[in-house]
Amino acid sequence: MAWMGLEINTLAIIPMMTYPNNMRNTESAIKYFLMQATASMIIMFAIIYNAWMTNQWTLFQVSNEWATTIMTLALAMKLGLAPFHFWVPEVTQGIPLTSGMILLTWQKIAPTSILYQISPSLNMNLLVLLAVSSALLGGWGGLNQTHLRKILAYSSIAHMGWMTVIVSIDPSLTILNLLIYIAATMAMFLCLNFTSTTKINALSNLWNKSTPMTITMMIILLSLGGLPPLTGFMPKWLILQELIVYNNIATAMLLALSALLNLFFYMRIIYTSTLTMFPSNNTSKFQWFYTSPKSTSLIPSMTIISAMLLPLSPLVI
Repeated sequence: MAWMGLEINTLAIIPMMTYPNNMRNTESAIKYFLMQATASMIIMFAIIYNAWMTNQWTLFQVSNEWATTIMTLALAMKLGLAPFHFWVPEVTQGIPLTSGMILLTWQKIAPTSILYQISPSLNMNLLVLLAVSSALLGGWGGLNQTHLRKILAYSSIAHMGWMTVIVSIDPSLTILNLLIYIAATMAMFLCLNFTSTTKINALSNLWNKSTPMTITMMIILLSLGGLPPLTGFMPKWLILQELIVYNNIATAMLLALSALLNLFFYMRIIYTSTLTMFPSNNTSKFQWFYTSPKSTSLIPSMTIISAMLLPLSPLVI
């Protein structure tokens, strides 16, 4: 039943990813389907192997070590944890903002719930390896990005790392972190969708267009980065505290350093959107690189007139 729920969850979003129908959306949907189908196949193999070895199908008692390891790796593929994270930025970049919002928020609930239910039998060393590599690569990969959807995709990878590292110690913190991450990411995507912004350089004139939206985006980004006293700081602080209590000091230190990487590329977006101003007041409600519909309608007629007058230019001279 858990596997069926994962499959329904995977197949339901694909029509949303392919709307409106174009090449980039279709390519992203195919990449997503292939990765999720592979992970689902591995999960089914782990379920059958566990039933073969233990003679039971209960999800709460995945007692075989190999079955637990295989299922953990398959769920890491579904969640986009490193080193299975390469599909997340590419798929998110190729789909619209609303579909990207669902992909990075709602689609994380089903795999995380299964990870939460099998958490007592998980291998701690494997989880720490996946989590630390996800947090570091999520922060490192987002440093040189200019597309906002890719930045939020790498942010998702890093946050999944924070959720995974604590799931076998205190699973309730995983749920708390997931809820706060979903709320902040959905709010960020809705702001970007409202302003029709997909690149960092398009945020430079957002301050003149919508000041409340700019302030809202700044607060959301600082919360995603885990800056106190905002809400995003609470789960990171509690996770680091639990890791130190259980003598995982090196893991806590690496996660804290990876949070600085995330905060850096959030600050890049904040700098572009709030700390850069035009030399004069901008009264235009459109982006400077957008062409108005009236001017575009004149381009074909002007081209035809130029082509007709070009042979007559020597006679005029």
